[in-house]
Amino acid sequence: MVSSNHIIEVGEADFEFEVLQYSRTKPVVVDFWAEWCIPCQTLGPMLEELVENAEGRYRLAKVDVDENPNLAIRYNVRSIPYVKGFRMGQVVTEFVGVIPQPEIEKFLKELTPSPTDLILTKGLGLLQYHRWADAEASFRKVIQEQPKSPAALLGLTKSLLAQNKTKEAQDILKNFPASREYSASEILRPLADALLQTQPRPGKPDLEAIYLRALNLIKSGKFPAALDGLLELLRQDKTYRNGNARKIVVALLEILGEENEVTRQYRAELASVLF
Repeated sequence: MVSSNHIIEVGEADFEFEVLQYSRTKPVVVDFWAEWCIPCQTLGPMLEELVENAEGRYRLAKVDVDENPNLAIRYNVRSIPYVKGFRMGQVVTEFVGVIPQPEIEKFLKELTPSPTDLILTKGLGLLQYHRWADAEASFRKVIQEQPKSPAALLGLTKSLLAQNKTKEAQDILKNFPASREYSASEILRPLADALLQTQPRPGKPDLEAIYLRALNLIKSGKFPAALDGLLELLRQDKTYRNGNARKIVVALLEILGEENEVTRQYRAELASVLF
């Protein structure tokens, strides 16, 4: 294998980060191969040369199927060489076997992000830095071109909830398209519903006061303070409001993003409280 900053070996332990997460900023070509595979020995060098000559426009990730059988099963790799192109965490193009170099070049061209894809990537980056208004503007530009883009709709929903623009966020969630992002949209729904229904309930006034204060802190964008209050509530009653307090914590962590240090801290605290 060519030694390069653009060509790496990946396995089950680092596939999520090195391929799925990385593909949100740059396309990743994944070559499923094995040492005993003769066609792989022909295709591999061709891919490596093309990626190397692209000077950083792509990453090539080599996956040895013998050492990583679970990845082969996960991506339905039944014969090799099998090449899949990832962008924004998803497979967007693929081919099986050895194909002529012009067809590989066409494959790479299809993987190249469009101007709209670049705006989406910008929005996702702004979301990670919690620049909610700027992220919202980027996602709206994407939706103008691709009204049913699940990634843009999810990003827009997060940015809206973070700015207390809850009614529009709720409307998006009610009509969210079936997609890879659908499960994440469902995580956000309890938060959107709660922010629009802030009437106190009878029964446990002390806990209800903590709950309503947390919702007001969320509306003000004070997420850590809101999380502190909700975790204190859960220490006293893990199923408060039929589990809604817990669901709101999970939704806040979804908005903050997995790469955020605050998310990792509070996710660990949530686990210690619940288990």
